[in-house]
Amino acid sequence: MKIKSGFLLREVAGSYIVVATGALAKDFGGVIKLNETGSFLWNKLTESADLPTLVEALTEEYDVSKEDAEKDAQGFVTMLLDAGILEK
Repeated sequence: MKIKSGFLLREVAGSYIVVATGALAKDFGGVIKLNETGSFLWNKLTESADLPTLVEALTEEYDVSKEDAEKDAQGFVTMLLDAGILEK
């Protein structure tokens, strides 16, 4: 999975915001606010990563169980897929 071209993550006043650029901005019409963990996962997905890779990265970076990491990573991926931001 990988973040589609044309979506950018920016840090603004301590918040992480996803915006669409170019022609995507017209169709996307909004922003998505991410927390620190969402930003961490986003950065992993900019270079392509599968779900097991995201889970492993979460457990290495944060004090979280594998089960919680799986739930959080799956939820994040689902949100990005639903928003049309992620390509498989």
